[in-house]
Amino acid sequence: MEKEMTQVTFGSQQVSVIAGGFYDRYRMNPDLDQVAKDPLAGDISWFRTLPKRQLDSRVGLTWAPNFYYRSQNLQLLMLAPLAKLKASLPVPLEPLRALPGYGLVALTFFSYDLCDNDPYQEASVAVVIRAPGAKGSQLGELISAMGQRHFHAHVLALPVTTEIARVRGVEAYQLPKWRADIDLEISDKASARILGPDGKVDLAVCAPLPRLSRVSSQSHMSQATMVHQVDGRWQQTRVQTNTLAFAQQLLPRKLPLTRGQGPLSTLLQQLGAGRVLRFDVVQDAQSALHLPTPLGARL
Repeated sequence: MEKEMTQVTFGSQQVSVIAGGFYDRYRMNPDLDQVAKDPLAGDISWFRTLPKRQLDSRVGLTWAPNFYYRSQNLQLLMLAPLAKLKASLPVPLEPLRALPGYGLVALTFFSYDLCDNDPYQEASVAVVIRAPGAKGSQLGELISAMGQRHFHAHVLALPVTTEIARVRGVEAYQLPKWRADIDLEISDKASARILGPDGKVDLAVCAPLPRLSRVSSQSHMSQATMVHQVDGRWQQTRVQTNTLAFAQQLLPRKLPLTRGQGPLSTLLQQLGAGRVLRFDVVQDAQSALHLPTPLGARL
């Protein structure tokens, strides 16, 4: 059954959102006591440690960080030739070397089942990069990033399924977002797909679900830092994640990735992304997306 929609103002645009949904009710500043009553929310104590602030942004004053109370994701971490990765990055960004002559591309599918700007799905193609200002051994930097579960990346594509997610990403963050049909299912198997503009499969993956590990809240924290330009200036955008149930396979032997003729398949081909080094499935997680902050002289 289709949900009733209503019009809200975001920046200078009118955007359709779910009538009575979280965005319509709270405008990014939720009452966590009310959120806790939602059956999907689970334990939200971590979010109480992250007080929201009203900050200036490209679209005026907005509440940050953005909370994702219940989410899932599937990620393929793939090798790609350094030369092709470097050609895809704006100067002075540099791909992080994983093996001689090769760097890393992350293809990720997300499902945000409960969040401040209503449920939606998302897909991402990102190049893992050296941290701004990093010096010395790239191997040492890679080992450190793995140990700390904190990677830096430059996002090349970020399609989403709803208009509020698209407009927020483009207007507030200047990220490469557009609307697309995206599905993610994590049950006894892990499957995801995105359709191209012609309605045909752009990318699809389906594999048995690896054995899950379930951990206590805040015991398996990670962070991703997107490095990108906003109005011609270099910024960094942090995403903190509190992972609760996850699985991982190194060097999976059978992981069929169906490629079509859509924009993400074309992008992976241009990057030369091939061998899958790691297959990650997150069945349950919570995340906080911060507003961009200036990098200053670090680049």
